[in-house]
Amino acid sequence: MSNLPFLSKILEKVVSKSLNAHRSANNLHVQLQSAYRQHHSTETALLKVQNDVLRALDRGECVFLVLLDLSAAFDTVDHSILQHRLVQDFGINEQALQWIKSYLSNRQQAVIIRGVQSNPRALKIGVPQGSVLGPELFKDYVAPLSALIEQFGVMFHGYADDTQLANTFKPGGEDEKRALNEMQSCIKAIKSWMALNSLKINDDKTEFMIIGSKANLKKVKTTHIIVGTHKNRSVIKRRNISAVFDSEIIMTVVILAQPFLWRS
Repeated sequence: MSNLPFLSKILEKVVSKSLNAHRSANNLHVQLQSAYRQHHSTETALLKVQNDVLRALDRGECVFLVLLDLSAAFDTVDHSILQHRLVQDFGINEQALQWIKSYLSNRQQAVIIRGVQSNPRALKIGVPQGSVLGPELFKDYVAPLSALIEQFGVMFHGYADDTQLANTFKPGGEDEKRALNEMQSCIKAIKSWMALNSLKINDDKTEFMIIGSKANLKKVKTTHIIVGTHKNRSVIKRRNISAVFDSEIIMTVVILAQPFLWRS
């Protein structure tokens, strides 16, 4: 986490408000990205995914759900790629672009262990964690992912560096094979895109779930999905942002320290 002065965060909020007004006025928001936007939150992200899943179950289908895990995502953002993207995709230039370049430059970090501090090192990549603008700039950095994923016909939703992929299918036959192939091809393309943009998926930490009714889950032949070099077996239950999803879409939602059961 970055140790930022109070005044710095105030200034960042002013800039954030201006950037969001620009994105909204020019329809530049990624529609299926819920983070750092007014009226978009973890709740809207979960409701969108839950709604997509429930609609599939109502049609008698099952759902492959993949929760991608990124490795130190905010720390590996390439500044030159980010600045190019802000110009080309978001129309941010001149003084606004120069301010962002200044915001990203001349940052340092050091490690303190038992009161002994290391020599500071310049930060030439990454956006500051714990800042106001850092997560917003990361969201702009990964904006092209939405168009990439849509090419494979896979549903998705993002919240900051949490990206969820979903694909529906009729269990037990060729449609299940089709959905699995689409999902694995999509993940492979995402990994290639991330490699070109200095990002990395944690193959072994990416979660895979198969959601459906009890009767349909018995027909499913798939047991795992390929993520890079790993065979990730399907799990019955997993934490998803601020809720726990399971294979029959019974969700435990965590409010502060007290969970309650939310049945769909």
